[in-house]
Amino acid sequence: MNTVYVYDHLRTPRGRGRPDGALHEVPPVHLAAGLLASLRARNGFTGDAIDDVGLGIVMPVGEQGADLTRTALLAAGYGDTVTGFQVNRFCTSGLDTVKFGHALIASGQADAVIGGGVESMSRVPIGADGGAAYVDPRIGVTHPYIPNGVAADLMATLNGFTRDDVDAYAAESQRRAAEAVAGGRFAKSIDPVKDVIGQILLTHDEAVRPGTTRADLAKLKPAFAGVGAEGFDSIVLQRYPSLKAIDHVHTGGNSSGIVDGAAVVLLGNEDFGKRHGVRPRARVLGSVSGASEPLLSLGGPLPVAERLLGRLRMSPADVDLYEVNEAFAVVPMVVARHFGLDPERVNPNGGAIALGHPLGATGAILLGTALDELERRGEATALVTLCAAAGQATALVIERV
Repeated sequence: MNTVYVYDHLRTPRGRGRPDGALHEVPPVHLAAGLLASLRARNGFTGDAIDDVGLGIVMPVGEQGADLTRTALLAAGYGDTVTGFQVNRFCTSGLDTVKFGHALIASGQADAVIGGGVESMSRVPIGADGGAAYVDPRIGVTHPYIPNGVAADLMATLNGFTRDDVDAYAAESQRRAAEAVAGGRFAKSIDPVKDVIGQILLTHDEAVRPGTTRADLAKLKPAFAGVGAEGFDSIVLQRYPSLKAIDHVHTGGNSSGIVDGAAVVLLGNEDFGKRHGVRPRARVLGSVSGASEPLLSLGGPLPVAERLLGRLRMSPADVDLYEVNEAFAVVPMVVARHFGLDPERVNPNGGAIALGHPLGATGAILLGTALDELERRGEATALVTLCAAAGQATALVIERV
């Protein structure tokens, strides 16, 4: 098996995912194409040096459909010969493209692959793709769909986390993110987004709310109590009869933000780096995808992280940093408690609660954030993991070179 290196990564700043957000005017293909062009210019490789490119896109319809990756590559000037594909495994999609790239290079089928993702949530909203899980009653009878927010509240109820607990976590995410932005920790990996005439639209993550307190968050109403009362709570309680009720603790303030954004990660073998004069920054040690109980749809990070650490013969203490996607506050809280982690080692620069979660891109963003933080701290290893709908998850471990 060939050693697979991370040579570089770039991302856009994350813009608020609404019509008045800074990136709303930029079609997703141009978010991706701009990053791909910048990655090539920054590392000095020719387009035909890349064997394949994958982008995670969770709503692959409309202007995010029709294999957007191939179109973005052409628009970015990679030439005619570079292939592209898009992946949808819900929120793990961006990390999955890196996982697939790792497999291609490790097995000798490719020398260099770019993984990443793009999601313009202001232009292609959540749910735009439809799907049998939501609309086919025959599926619903045997495998009912549960909104992720209700599943997050179920997870909090099962684990005894209160509204104050998740609000405290969210306030800390905002504080850490604000500190990271003020300290320029993301600056070297952000590629500012420009409009059609070349003027800069956005240079920084737009959704952070510095100064957010637990008292501020406590004023917000539960976001998923209403939809739970429409029948989803009853479905969950049939599966978990030991519970008397679901405690709806998640709000818009302790859940991930809706944003627009994109990210890319350059992977290659040793020969690729030598040919193009680029130095590796980390090696990919391994990755795992898996699934668990679909009603507890956000619980996948625990079994996949355990399985990956077991394969790598590592213990949780062997990992210096953890990036666990803050889809909802309860997810990283459960992971940290399960593995007995120091909270300072989990999402040290905040997460999606403060910075936003551009669905298909987030996995690649987290990988890049982890790598930058390892370099800043002079530490060695990081584990990145995300939950995805219907109980799925992916985890990946890198080691800094």
